[in-house]
Formats: sequence, structure tokens, C-alpha cells
Amino acid sequence: MSTLEAFSRARRGTGSTAGAPHWESVAGRVVDIVLASAGLLVLGIPMIVLALIIRWGSSGPALFRQRRVGQRGETFTMYKFRTMRTGVGDEMLRRLVAAELRGEDTSVEGSYKLVRDPRVTSIGALLRKTSLDELPQLINVLFGTMSLVGPRPCLEWEADLFPTEFRPRFSVRPGLTGLWQVSGRSAMSTLEMLHLDLAYVRDRSFLGDLSILLRTIPSMLRDDSAR
Repeated sequence: MSTLEAFSRARRGTGSTAGAPHWESVAGRVVDIVLASAGLLVLGIPMIVLALIIRWGSSGPALFRQRRVGQRGETFTMYKFRTMRTGVGDEMLRRLVAAELRGEDTSVEGSYKLVRDPRVTSIGALLRKTSLDELPQLINVLFGTMSLVGPRPCLEWEADLFPTEFRPRFSVRPGLTGLWQVSGRSAMSTLEMLHLDLAYVRDRSFLGDLSILLRTIPSMLRDDSAR
């Protein structure tokens, strides 16, 4: 049984959830729904334009669907704008994450992401740098599979690689933004990200989430390490 499967069974068995008092959880969900709905209304036309640009720039769908791991270790379909060419594998990323989890320094040019990734389209590189590729995740927030703030939604094989000490990161919904994004983003390794996830789960609060939301855009504007 994988680490993820063991955690998922344990969480379902106890029915427990991490973190904040009940009223804060309710207030957080209300904020998620209101802001995600407003974001989709305001950004609807720009998102359609982005989708057309993506389709024009390379063959394949504009919207990318991928299985990710969410709260209680349950998987869900996450939406993003496609930034890669279709039909490419993720072997390089798997080797990179595995090396980081072994404690190896994989940073290049100040970034822990794949540098000059040949899979990424020219338009996709711009979308990633500006985080515009993440906008469709507002749909996930509205559906309740994600929150505006939380740990990064990881891939299933990533979750199986994570050491057991980081299981608590799956006790909350993954987020569109989070402590990792406002603390260094691509300039931080996978292990550093996981430790930030634990810190977030341990200290999470309604006001803390609002603070992260307010810090997200300024953090993105001054972050030169994004890939």
C-alpha cells in the first residue's frame, strides 16, 4: 500500500479534519465561492481570449485536465491552461522531484523548476511566468475540490514519493495560491515546499488565508524565478 493510500484510509476512518475552528472553515468556504465566482465573471472574456491564443499557438486543446491529489488523499480533475505540447512525457520532472526529495541541490539559475523545458510552448512559458495558466483552477475552487489558499495540488506519483511526515498536507484542500507561492515559489525546492505546507496546516486561520491572498499578486510581480 502506498503512503497516499494509507493516509487516505486513515483520514476516512477518523473523519477528522485539520486546522481552524468550524466558523473559520465555513467563512473560508464562503470567501472561496464569492471570490471564485467573481473572478470567473470578471475574467471570463480574457480567459476566452487566452484560450484562443493557446489554440492558435500550438495544436491541442486550450484547457488541460490532469488528475491531482486533494483533501484526504482523494484525487480530482484539476483544470489549467495548456502550456505544453501534446503527447509529451514527464520523465524529467519525475527525476527532478526524486532528486530533491533525496536532498540533492537541483537548482539552476536560481530556480528549482526545469529550466528551458523543451516540452513548454512559447506561449506556455509566458503563461507560466505570469501564472495565468492557473486561472481555470477557479472552477475547481467553485466546485470545492480546491480552495483559494492551501498546499499545491500535487500529482499522484508525487504524493507517493513524499515522506510520511508530510501526510498532514493532505488534511486540507489544495490551494490556487499558498504559503509556498508567497515565500519564494520556484526558488524553493520540493522539500522546502513540503515543510511550508506543514507550517501552513499547523497554523492555518481565516486571517492567515486572507493575508496570503493579499500577498499573492505582489509576490508574483516581484518573483523572477517563476518558470
